[in-house]
Amino acid sequence: MSRIVNDLKSGFFVSLIALPLCLGIALASACPPVAGIITAIVGGLLVSFIGGCQLSIKGPAAGLIIIVLGAVLDLGAGDAALGYRRMLAVAAVAALLQIVFALLKAARFGRLMPPSIIHGMLSAIGIIIIAKQIHVLVGATPHGKTPLALISEIPNSLFAMNPELAFIGLFALALMVLLPLIPNRRLKAAPEALIALLVVVPIGLYWHLDVTHNYIFLDHVYSIGPEYLVNLPKSLLTSFVWPDFSVLSQAAAYKYILSFALVGSIESVLTVIAVDSITKTTSNLNRDLLGIGVGNFLCALIGGLPMIAEVVRSKANVDSGAASRLANFFHGVFLLLFVSLLAPIIKAIPLAALAAMLMVVGLRLASISQFRHIFAMGADQFAVFLLTLVVTVAEDLLIGILAGSALNMSFYLIRRIRLSPP
Repeated sequence: MSRIVNDLKSGFFVSLIALPLCLGIALASACPPVAGIITAIVGGLLVSFIGGCQLSIKGPAAGLIIIVLGAVLDLGAGDAALGYRRMLAVAAVAALLQIVFALLKAARFGRLMPPSIIHGMLSAIGIIIIAKQIHVLVGATPHGKTPLALISEIPNSLFAMNPELAFIGLFALALMVLLPLIPNRRLKAAPEALIALLVVVPIGLYWHLDVTHNYIFLDHVYSIGPEYLVNLPKSLLTSFVWPDFSVLSQAAAYKYILSFALVGSIESVLTVIAVDSITKTTSNLNRDLLGIGVGNFLCALIGGLPMIAEVVRSKANVDSGAASRLANFFHGVFLLLFVSLLAPIIKAIPLAALAAMLMVVGLRLASISQFRHIFAMGADQFAVFLLTLVVTVAEDLLIGILAGSALNMSFYLIRRIRLSPP
């Protein structure tokens, strides 16, 4: 009985962390906010009983944002709704590929990916998240779409910020950065994102963000309204969307199929390995990947984002005392209850606050400690890290991984030649 109680408590705690992140990841991916919730619900209610890792949490992840966003923008040709449905079709095929990977017992190859490439990929994702979300944080609308264009427009957005929205975003960001530094055990036990929402949501209600109106600040007129708040459908069932499989006739679709399948599989496998190292257990990597593939296929058919075994929520699950896979299941149950019963409250969350949460995720992914860690591994691995990072930001994730892998292989061959006898 005590094990079930521990799982129930952990599932509830993780759901509090997951709710704003699921919404933010979906919005950052140019998808409906509910798409992220759908993924976490499926990951909890279904994949909990299929996967091979007892304590990992399944759901949408920041690491896939740039692939989802790229698919929506590229495949939709300017039509976000069409791009969303075509992304779902691509994700469905990628899910089938993940199932094939699992049946072929290919999950073990995820261990072979060099840390320099993985950290380069994650740091690039962090930079791209920051480049995109800083504009939302201050209530500005950039014109560019690519990461480099978004980075170049940051000064313009800072000058054109909407003061009320910027205050909410920056205040939420400051809370999430500073709260972990306060030496208070009870305060540290609560999710900083939840505390930030409890503070900034009332501010948004006080400023009537749910009503379209203008206000004057320092002789300038600014507009605010419900478009700066989370938008949820009246019912979860009405949010289900069928994929547009006509996109499979386009060559561009297959780049995203490969990206989803490879990057999602690698991230999931590495997360499970990380959880195993914390819990001193050994999970079935291929079974877990099979669960991810099945979950992703179902998510794609009803409008959810691609899922992985997510590292931050999984660690929170372990730290909260979870005892079994029921913790992931309860996490899905609570999210279902939240979106069904608390929709009016969720709709009062400012997008600027969600942007702040994603900014924190981006800062952690691209932290200075990542650079120091790889630099300590040697000049060649640091070069691989930087090349992966730069090419990913400048081009896309798959090309960045391929570029880093090619350079890493070149260094390997050079070392072999030097060590070979004449």
